[in-house]
Amino acid sequence: MKTPVQIPLVTEPWGILQTLRTARRNVLEILPELTVKQPIVSGTTGKRWHMLCDPEGLRQVLKDRVEYYPKSLVTRNMLRPAIGDSMFIAEGAHWRWQRRAAAPVFNPRNVSNLGPVMSHAADRAVDRLMKHDGMVCDIYEEMVTATFEVISDVTFSMDTGFSRDEMHIAINRYIDQTARLSLLDILGMPDWVPRPGRLFSGNALKRMKSVADDVVDARRKRPVPDLPDLLDLLLAGEDTDTRRRMNTAELRDNLLTFIVAGHETTALALSWALYLCAFDPVIQECARTEAQKQLLGRTAVAEDCLHLPFVRQIIDETMRLYPPAPLLSRTALKSDMLCGREIRAKDTVAIPVYALHRNELLWNNPNAFDPDRFADPSAIDRFAYLPFGAGPRICIGAGFAIQEAVIILATLLSKFRFTAVSGRDPKPVMILTLRPEGGVWMNVEKL
Repeated sequence: MKTPVQIPLVTEPWGILQTLRTARRNVLEILPELTVKQPIVSGTTGKRWHMLCDPEGLRQVLKDRVEYYPKSLVTRNMLRPAIGDSMFIAEGAHWRWQRRAAAPVFNPRNVSNLGPVMSHAADRAVDRLMKHDGMVCDIYEEMVTATFEVISDVTFSMDTGFSRDEMHIAINRYIDQTARLSLLDILGMPDWVPRPGRLFSGNALKRMKSVADDVVDARRKRPVPDLPDLLDLLLAGEDTDTRRRMNTAELRDNLLTFIVAGHETTALALSWALYLCAFDPVIQECARTEAQKQLLGRTAVAEDCLHLPFVRQIIDETMRLYPPAPLLSRTALKSDMLCGREIRAKDTVAIPVYALHRNELLWNNPNAFDPDRFADPSAIDRFAYLPFGAGPRICIGAGFAIQEAVIILATLLSKFRFTAVSGRDPKPVMILTLRPEGGVWMNVEKL
């Protein structure tokens, strides 16, 4: 049975230099094949590490003993220059108060209120794809454009002087140039040791931070509109325990986090979902029938999401096969036991989400594309499926991303047929997220 594209995993031990060379090209290619066959795999490459694919062990790391397992120095080294000590990498009390302040921003009512922005972006995506009718198109570029329009419109809706294109370019440049493993990361060197590749990049991002600071300061002086956007909601947010509000730098860092995560993850989910729909035309037709019956020729809106269960299943199955964040990393603060194995203080505990989602102990026919796996989500172990993480640090914008993905995917499938281009399968490559190297090229046919 033919299966969608996947990553060849490592079948023999590697040394530090081979690991580094491979990881800088594609981090997923250093995953041992045993990670899809066993609950835990351990080794030493510069320092001790463990790759955990056991739901009960993951419950310990991500929920029950989350304070023992903060985000690793590697993660913080890569991201702090871009997003400071925002809630994505902050720990302890500094994380907790930011999370409490931002949580109401993403409550279901506010997310639903942002639905019209997502529907408008879907309309614009349709208009662009109409120009490619009967032609070949890079769907990945189209989805990046659509989702960046959404995150721009829900964050800087009132700021006409802000260069969204410049922000987009700066973010992508930072990820491409600096969000890669260094030999010093693999050796476990402390974060105060400079990584040369990160010293000479990011000038554009520094400028965008300055511009974002100006936008935040200017927005403070304006009255809150009847329909606030994401920045308005963040400005009004406060820690429910202490009544503390974010200062300009904290707002800017969290805003940049939401901008990066808010468009990148959804664009990837949509791109891989359309690749998979082209891979299996029968599934694509089932989703199209559902979408056309519900939408009757119009663009999807937030209220439609509850009535598009199969489209949602495609999104869920897509993020199983191609999780936007395919590898998470934690550092143990103290000794522990996971899956009967000793974990020492300072060990790296990696969560290879890509391998977890394909682990043969957890999934039937794990490399196959089968949206029906998610017909009953309650049948899936909560810690066997982690596209947005789990526990108290689960992605705060998960509901936002799912709503956006369902609206755009349902709209596109109701109006176009997508077929694969022979010999142009995308290659899953992880730098920071799981991107389709070379794009996702499709034949686009207007219905």
